[in-house]
Amino acid sequence: MRGLVMMVVAACLLPSAVLAKPIKVGIANDISGPFSAIGAETRDGFNLAIKQLDGKLGGFPAEFLQSDMGGNPDQARQLVNRYIQREKIDFFTGPVGSNVALAVGPTLFNAKVPFVSSNPGPSQFAGKQCNAYWFGAAYQNDAFHEAAGKMAASRGYKNMVVLAPDYPGGKDGLAGFKRGYGESVTQEIYTRLGQIDYGAELAQVRAAKPDAVYIFLPSTMGINFIKQYVAAGLSPDVPLIGPGFSGDEDIIQAVGEPMLGMYNTAQWAQDLDNPANKAFVEAFREEYKGRYPSVYAAQAYDVILALDAAVQQVDGNVEDKEAVLKALKAADYDSVRGDYVYGVNNYPIQSYYLRVVDKDAEGRLINRLVEQVFDQYQDVYVDECKL
Repeated sequence: MRGLVMMVVAACLLPSAVLAKPIKVGIANDISGPFSAIGAETRDGFNLAIKQLDGKLGGFPAEFLQSDMGGNPDQARQLVNRYIQREKIDFFTGPVGSNVALAVGPTLFNAKVPFVSSNPGPSQFAGKQCNAYWFGAAYQNDAFHEAAGKMAASRGYKNMVVLAPDYPGGKDGLAGFKRGYGESVTQEIYTRLGQIDYGAELAQVRAAKPDAVYIFLPSTMGINFIKQYVAAGLSPDVPLIGPGFSGDEDIIQAVGEPMLGMYNTAQWAQDLDNPANKAFVEAFREEYKGRYPSVYAAQAYDVILALDAAVQQVDGNVEDKEAVLKALKAADYDSVRGDYVYGVNNYPIQSYYLRVVDKDAEGRLINRLVEQVFDQYQDVYVDECKL
């Protein structure tokens, strides 16, 4: 009996972080499927932050459950159900595609699991389907594209062809570009998600004789299109413009020199001048053999920091859902993009920039910051949100 009493007393003296069950984060990865290149970048961003935090959140023990669902909404639904029912996750993040976010969002919301998005920002969750358990931590889908449209208009491109895959993110993208552009485009082309051969689309571009072409083709889609675009001899006369996704580090690495001079827009750049970003870029390059981080890696890294800050603010009590949501909404941490705040619909109000593919001092292809396009951008759907 005395031994039992001593064990109980000893247990009471242990720190709460030792006794508490680990905080669980469910991560749906895209290591295979149409977004595999992006998924790898996202994974690397997550893992760098997790390593720097010694596998903890807010100083408390944490488990980061990472599973590949290949960009497939049905597989993602199964994964999320397992995460919720068996693993009892406290947070969810990871998928690249808006179609996956829309597929799993309602299940997570019903289970009161905060979905802190490291990439997709569908318009549906920005407007009428907004939810307190959704945080579009990276951006709202239209924003990169609106910035690119504004840039194209400012440079006097009158004859524009725009092209994107036929899925929710692609439709939001071209809608955003046209809104920022402010005029009618000459031709709007939708491709299959995951398409490889763009011969028919390039023939349409050639026939239209545009001033410039705007593409939203992330991952291997963008890699294949740009290679074929250059091979078709279109690049010297018809500039390519894209959002950050179509001119990001994963595309640059795969395509190489033909990417030089391509303009793209994003809320982050590797040369943004703030201490948190400089430390992140340096750490990423050290961890991954000199490779520059992409927007996707930066966004994923930021999400883990946001979760860490929120858990710290609630002193590890993730069962207090209202307190967790309030802490997430505060975004009180050093983001690699600089300070931002959330709007009513839990999408960030933040700056967006124009970048250009250039070379660093060592001759490596990089994205270089050119100028700010939007200051404190708020998405156009926020008035539809009734939170």
